[in-house]
Amino acid sequence: MTGHGYGADKTALTRRMNRIEGQVRGIAKMIDDDRYCIDILTQVSAATKALESVALTLLEDHLGHCVAGAVAAGGENADAKVKEAADAVRRLVRS
Repeated sequence: MTGHGYGADKTALTRRMNRIEGQVRGIAKMIDDDRYCIDILTQVSAATKALESVALTLLEDHLGHCVAGAVAAGGENADAKVKEAADAVRRLVRS
């Protein structure tokens, strides 16, 4: 198995992360400019949702590529990849 599962989405993910980076810089500027708390919280929520969307895309790609490939190959690596994916889901749900 070569490459990462997100390879086909890499350009879109990079663009999305650049936009999120801009959102976070904008939030910092809002705080610096003493903007209204609720307006800042609204932007924090939007940035959080955008990061969650990136995380879900990466997870889906990981399941479809890395986990599926390991399961098809079988063996201990398959069990490890399934556990790794389950742990990632657990972390996402907790955040």
